[in-house]
Amino acid sequence: MFGVGTQELLVILLVVLVLFGGKRIPELARSLGTGLRDFRKAVRDVQREVDLESLVRLPPEEGPAGAEATKAPPRAALPSAPAPTDAPARPSEGGEGI
Repeated sequence: MFGVGTQELLVILLVVLVLFGGKRIPELARSLGTGLRDFRKAVRDVQREVDLESLVRLPPEEGPAGAEATKAPPRAALPSAPAPTDAPARPSEGGEGI
């Protein structure tokens, strides 16, 4: 088991028992198990999200039939505002027409 013999494992367990005491070891094991369970759940959730993203990003040729027909046609560009004229829109000042 990871290159650790029986004697080394007993020494490690004895050190843990001395450091944490008999009452804290079950609490530590419980919290370690809960943390491991939460970590595995988070990994599964991330894997599901990645799978969903890969399904959403399918190219059109790999998507379901008729996907091209449901696309909206491209919008035409909006016309730009008319350019200002160079000539002034004032009546002539020569007095003509009075």
